[in-house]
Amino acid sequence: MPAILSTLPPLAGILLVAGAVLAGLLLIGLLLWLRRDRAFHSTASVADAYDRWTDDQLLERLWGEHVHLGHYGSPPRHRDFRQAKADFVHELVRWSGLDQLPRGSRVLDVGCGIGGSARILARDYGFDVLGISISPGQIARAKALTPSGLSCDFAVMDALALDLPDANFDAVWTVEAGPHMPDKQRFADELLRVLRPGGVLAVADWNRRDPAVKPLSWLERRVMHQLLVQWAHPEFASIAGFRRNLEQSRHAGASQQLLVDTADWSRETLPSWIDSILEGIRRPVAVLTLGPRALLLGLRETPTLLLMHWGFARGMMQFGVFRARKTL
Repeated sequence: MPAILSTLPPLAGILLVAGAVLAGLLLIGLLLWLRRDRAFHSTASVADAYDRWTDDQLLERLWGEHVHLGHYGSPPRHRDFRQAKADFVHELVRWSGLDQLPRGSRVLDVGCGIGGSARILARDYGFDVLGISISPGQIARAKALTPSGLSCDFAVMDALALDLPDANFDAVWTVEAGPHMPDKQRFADELLRVLRPGGVLAVADWNRRDPAVKPLSWLERRVMHQLLVQWAHPEFASIAGFRRNLEQSRHAGASQQLLVDTADWSRETLPSWIDSILEGIRRPVAVLTLGPRALLLGLRETPTLLLMHWGFARGMMQFGVFRARKTL
């Protein structure tokens, strides 16, 4: 290598070294990715995964207070990654009709992460918000990030067994929590059980293409396996499948006729996957100040992020949004 570098112009030599270093780092990340996954075994494995992601601080340093994807507009436009995440919250509020609720309405955020969405709902819309997560680490961090005086509280709770009374909230909000749920019908039932008659439901999730429309190809099945085992996902529902879960729920309302609207926001959110990787380049200090382990952790997640981008760009995965108003 030194002999080769001596024959190259200075800039070319620097680029060659940088390329070699980057390739080496990506290889290390791939080896770590192949060596150990985060397969779903129980709800405890989900809690453990999120505790680890929260404790190492890498995601928060890179992505800010929102773990979910961003909304880049329709058609998508270039924008700051963190701003796109905040924009996503406002877009879902408007699309779902939550902005029509009066200030002081009680809202449950299921799978609240470290509280980014819950704080926006409380601060910008005046809602009284309870955020729940199965991860004690996330809840501790959400409480630490929430200023006093904001009508926003957090609790450790299992979304499949909410320790909450029936018909207790004016709205239920959940973003990217569904893929971690082993029982999609039970998840839908719990969301609707705690929603009061006339209340608003807003859901956003990673979904698989409906197999009734087009089964997965051989390559897609291999990619899907990795998307499941790398991030503690038991299974992805299709948009049509989870819509049926909601419509068939025994908690759909007095008339048992829940009208559910859906949309596919795959295009609007797609840039998030590459931006998730580029944030490590844009904010190198955020990674390097956490030490070598954080760098390795970031490299380890890169293959899954790239597969997610491939899956959503191909149509194997879809970003489904759901809205409904519980019947009286």
